[in-house]
Amino acid sequence: MILPRNSSLGTLSPLVWSRREFLRSAIACAAVPSLSTRAFAAAAGRKVVIVTFGGGARDEETFAPYGQENIPNLIKTLLPQSTFFGQVINHGILGHYVATTSIATGVYETFNNFSGVAPPHPTLFEYYRKGLKRPTNDAWLISPSSGFRNMGCSTDRHFGSRYGAGVLLPKLLLSAAAPGHSNNGGFDDLLRETYEEPHLAAGSPATEVQLEQLETILHFSPDDFAHHALSMESADQLSVFVARQLMTKAAPSLLWITLHDIDIAHSGAYSLYIDGIQRTDRLCTEIWNHIQSSPEYAGKTTMFILPDFGRDADANPAGNGFQHHRTGDRASRTSWMMALGPGVRQNVFIERAVDSIDLVPTIGRLLGFPTPFAQGSVLPEVV
Repeated sequence: MILPRNSSLGTLSPLVWSRREFLRSAIACAAVPSLSTRAFAAAAGRKVVIVTFGGGARDEETFAPYGQENIPNLIKTLLPQSTFFGQVINHGILGHYVATTSIATGVYETFNNFSGVAPPHPTLFEYYRKGLKRPTNDAWLISPSSGFRNMGCSTDRHFGSRYGAGVLLPKLLLSAAAPGHSNNGGFDDLLRETYEEPHLAAGSPATEVQLEQLETILHFSPDDFAHHALSMESADQLSVFVARQLMTKAAPSLLWITLHDIDIAHSGAYSLYIDGIQRTDRLCTEIWNHIQSSPEYAGKTTMFILPDFGRDADANPAGNGFQHHRTGDRASRTSWMMALGPGVRQNVFIERAVDSIDLVPTIGRLLGFPTPFAQGSVLPEVV
């Protein structure tokens, strides 16, 4: 179901109001000076890092008072430094690939979530590279499964692959680096292709493309990469490890990282869902800390963090609560977004509802390139 953009989701629930009051209080207590957007606009070498995660977490397990223990880093470290959008609405199809792709195109896409096709509308990467005449290695996408492999560029004949992002799929990199381990189950947890369709095969056979990416882009030998993977507890941890290596070796100006551990909620195990939230909380902060410690990124990088959408409410008889995202109710469509970095005001809570497809035109305005086919709106609080 796609909800028209001007449709109402109804009166705010007491939970949403509780989160609003909490955020007001948290932001008021953290006295961090704001920075000027104009100062950032004048800086050279601006960069943007986007972190999305499929399998959104509900308020109950995150920003509600009794869920805050699951996201201590987002609450204590990132929130005080951010402009926080408390109501980000997804009016589109609630499937992770199509929803994440919609965020990347600025258009609510309507293709089958499991089809694995490229979007018809140009992506952020294509707008960026064409509009600013940026080279191939300056825009990268790191995605959790092969279903996302086509998100790097569209089928639009005026854009397309010649302006697309480089795509790294850490699970395929690992399959290529350690085919023996993947065959005998040594990396089963890291190679699980999807939580929503568990019958799909994990990983894929080794290919020359992945081996070349390991050696020429990430500067890893297959053996070294497989050795590092032995210490990883989840696929998202592997993705962040790849992201940090890419940032160190290539320093792309536009980097998109999609995390997916939270979507283990589809298994129906609440404890694993909470583990996924807690791990995502740690990894988002790890990415931000890496940005701040890197000479190539510190002081010139804006970071956006947002789920693709939420999950069903427990009270909705048509859904399965935290386990799925199928009802189209408020809990499943409403999430949030943090924006951090130079030029972004700190300790600011935006109460008004915005759209998940507003990200592309906002980044276009921020970096100075056109996004003519995006249907979202520029967020003036960020630019």
